[in-house]
Amino acid sequence: MSIKIGIMGYGNLGRGIECAIRQNDDLELVAVFTRRNPETVKILTEGVSVCASADVENWKDKIDVLILCGGSATDLPKQTPEYAKYFNVIDSFDTHARVPEHFANVDAAAKASGKVGIISVGWDPGMFSLNRLYANAILSDGADYTFWGKGVSQGHSDAIRRIEGVKDAKQYTIPVESALEAVRAGKNPELTTRQKHTRECFVVLEDGADAAKVEQEIKTMPNYFADYDTTVHFISEEELKANHSGIPHGGFVIRSGKTGWNLENNHVIEYSLKLDSNPEFTSSVLVAYARAAYRLNKEGQSGCKTVFDIAPAYLTSMSGEDIRAHLL
Repeated sequence: MSIKIGIMGYGNLGRGIECAIRQNDDLELVAVFTRRNPETVKILTEGVSVCASADVENWKDKIDVLILCGGSATDLPKQTPEYAKYFNVIDSFDTHARVPEHFANVDAAAKASGKVGIISVGWDPGMFSLNRLYANAILSDGADYTFWGKGVSQGHSDAIRRIEGVKDAKQYTIPVESALEAVRAGKNPELTTRQKHTRECFVVLEDGADAAKVEQEIKTMPNYFADYDTTVHFISEEELKANHSGIPHGGFVIRSGKTGWNLENNHVIEYSLKLDSNPEFTSSVLVAYARAAYRLNKEGQSGCKTVFDIAPAYLTSMSGEDIRAHLL
């Protein structure tokens, strides 16, 4: 019997989830929901309904898990608690400072409905979060470091595109190699924001735009670029499409720590990701946790969960016997 999946939102993340479902024989896509006119949304899977998001409640008994693909700023804080009233839900909420509030809202809704909601699923938060926790538990005397990139930051790219005179843009977050080397060597450096990452921007200007003014606005933008060494390249629209059309990303989670009676031995734990497609990898993580939500709910569990609460065996379609035989 397949786990029936619904997708709420059909952008980069929604398309990635559709592809990931195709790679998992125990999952079945049954509906895609959109705020656009459903007749204008063409999906890849034949025979699957595309419906207006307003009609999602009509599918209450036809969907096992609804995967939410909205944004963390305005969509998910409303959508996840609302849809948890009707479905087991998964989201990729990534506003770290608001996770406790979001958790509480989803937990209340999911417990009231008897459903499971898993929030903040992806690679950071998500897989990186798990590795930070594992490493902290194992090396209790140590320091944590997270580096992102080299990769496209979609939020920062959007911030540049909102500047007057900018036609299009892509921004890459890049770890500072010397900082990475010091951390990997177990030196436990204290690093500022500027010392950990640089930012590189590729910008297409509108006709007649003032390049110097745009560059100054980028480099002084608070919360985005002001605290980083930032390089701005002005290029043609053709060059941007040819060389910067993808959405790669990745990064490193590192913990260095000491053991021994006198803390005489040094250790470094490192987890890294190198991703051709940020949304497609995130989608693959979401799909694995959708399987977990379904299984937990079948066991009678309800309420909000995070990746910290889910045992690894719930994520895979493999049996317990196969896991122990081949992966342990």
